[in-house]
Parts: sequence; C-alpha cells; structure tokens
Amino acid sequence: MRRHRPPFKTIALVLQGGGALGAYQAGVYEGLDEAGIHPDWLAGISIGAINTALIAGSAPGARVANLHTFWETVCRPVFVQPMADAVQSWVGQLGDGARRVFNAVVAWRGVVEGQQGFFTPRLPPPWLAVNVPPSEASYYDTAPLRVTLEQLVDIDRINAGHPRVSVGAVNVRTGNFEYFDNTVGPWKGRLRLEHFMASGALPPGFPPVEIDGEFYWDGGLVSNTPLAHVLEDEPRHDTLAFQVDLWSALGTVPTNIWDAQERQKDIQYSSRTRAITDLMAREQQLRHLVSEMLKHAPEDMRQSDHWCREAAHWACGRQVSVIHLIYQEKEWDGLAKDYEFGPLTMHDHWASGLDDIHASLEHKEWLELPPRHQRFVTYDYHRDD
Repeated sequence: MRRHRPPFKTIALVLQGGGALGAYQAGVYEGLDEAGIHPDWLAGISIGAINTALIAGSAPGARVANLHTFWETVCRPVFVQPMADAVQSWVGQLGDGARRVFNAVVAWRGVVEGQQGFFTPRLPPPWLAVNVPPSEASYYDTAPLRVTLEQLVDIDRINAGHPRVSVGAVNVRTGNFEYFDNTVGPWKGRLRLEHFMASGALPPGFPPVEIDGEFYWDGGLVSNTPLAHVLEDEPRHDTLAFQVDLWSALGTVPTNIWDAQERQKDIQYSSRTRAITDLMAREQQLRHLVSEMLKHAPEDMRQSDHWCREAAHWACGRQVSVIHLIYQEKEWDGLAKDYEFGPLTMHDHWASGLDDIHASLEHKEWLELPPRHQRFVTYDYHRDD
C-alpha cells in the first residue's frame, strides 16, 4: 500500500555488512518501495554498500529490478550445473538437516569456483607468492564484481546527490575508518565504483582497493553499522532510520566448534547496534535537556555568555525514530551463511526481508513522530512481537 511520506526531515536506510545475507536488505528495500517510502539518505558497509550503489545508482522505477538482477547473477557458481538447480528445488522438503548439508556444499562450491559476476579464485594460489602487488594479495579476484556494477550502476546519478550516499571503508596504511560521501567532504560529487568495492573488500578473501594512491579494506573491520554516522550528522534534523542488520547480537550458547565460530561472527559483526541506539537515545535526551534549560536564561545572557553559547551548540530538540530490522537466523544456517550464495538461500533471505518490512510497516504509529515527551525511540518487530 502506498503511503504518504512520514513527517521526518530525513529518512535514512542504514545497511550493515554481511555478505550473502545482504539479500535480506534487498527484500527490505522492495517493501519500502512498494509502500512509496523513498529514503533520502543511504548509508552502507560492505554488502550494504553494494546494495546502496545498486539503489542510489538506479532510476527509481528500476531499483528493485536491478537489485534482482544483481542477486540472481552473483548467486550462481562460475560453473553452472543443471543437476544442482534441480536438487535445490526439492531439498527443502527433506528437513533442516538436509538443507544445512546442501547449503554447505553450495558454500564449498563458491569457495572453490567463485561466484558468477562477483569473484573468482586466483591461480596460482596466493600463498605460493612471497611478494605481490597489494591489489593481488587476496584469495580471490573481484574484477567480475566491477563489471557487474558497471552494467547496473549509474555513477553519475549517485554523484548528483539525490539521495545522499555514505559508505565506509578502512585505510589499510593508517588503519583509520573513513566515510565516502556524495554530498559532503572530499568525495562530494566524485564517488566511483571503487569506493563501493572498497567498502566490501574483506581480507584476506578480497584485495584492497586503491583510491587516489591509498588502499582500502572492508569497513566492517572497524564498524559494521553506520547508524551513528547518520545520527551524528549536522544540522540535526528529525530523523526516521530504517536500520537493517544481518547479524544478531542475541543468540544461544554454542555446543560445538562450528557453532562457536558462527556465534563469534554474530557478535563481532553485529557491531552492538542496540548499544549504539541506547547511547544515542541518552545523548539526545541530554541535548533536549540543555535546550530546555537554555529557555530559562535571559535572551541577553544567551547571546553574551560564553557558556550559554557553547551550550546552544549542543542543544537540540529533534526527534528520532529507529525501525530496527534484524535478519533472524534459520535452522539451516551455519558457519558459511555469509558466503553461501546459493539461489535457494538468496530467495529465502529476500523473502524474510520483505516479510519483516511488511510486518513493521503495519505499525503505522512507527512512521509518525514520537510522542512529544520522547526524543528517541527504537522499534523492532521481532522484539516487540
């Protein structure tokens, strides 16, 4: 159902990194598009940056179609086997155990063969080389990804600045985290496909990407969630943020080594999104408190007193709503869930994202400004349900 634009100055779509799980984000975006909710700021890390490029770099009517094309392309192995396609059509009927084995085989094929339009293994294997150029110091070559993005992403449309785009990467030399933005800073109007590929260049699988003489790796090495970047922006506007996470900080205690490694990934890459929202909520409450206290100071004091002028900089009465969507792990997920690019799993991830955003948008009050006594609220369909 098409909706009127929610009454916020800024509507942001914030996309976490998570490899093959990124199809969940595509499903979320499809649901937003169906509802006529068009974010004016897209912020992403890793696969979230790639999805950002596909959305921002496509005409509004072509965004979902281009997301479909990308995911249908990269979720195919380099060497297509018709028999494997036939098997996946009925494997789900055999139960979660069979599905988990099937997914492991699909992930193994991706490791050995690569993924169509995404990455291919380096030959000879890189561990046989003692000294290679930085752009070759990886297990896989991501040149196919560039070709795929060239076909689907209009970089001039991105650099036009509508919507705003921010993607994060890590400078390999300095270790510093950096956001590439199409509207502010040194990259204003100058983003290239390299910036989006750099955000997803997770070592040692993928090589660093060179940009103006510096090499960059996946932003998830430092922070996998760009929410704070969006909410700390100035000037501070009333903001509605759709935070789409691919890793859940909540989970069960593992009972084997494989589950232990999977749980370690969940904790590491969830980037403590809920801790960030709690911190930002506390900060916004304090900003509002300062704003209200300044109202009790005489006008001439607010203008002349140094401390009042300093306080005015921090004062803010804006309101923020965060609609948090988190991919919910399936029984057949496993350690390889972020690099298991099988079509069957991709379609399931996409459908999960679409279902979750549909359920979230059923709460019409979530799309309105929070009650006046609340400056920062977080909604989560799964938690609230």
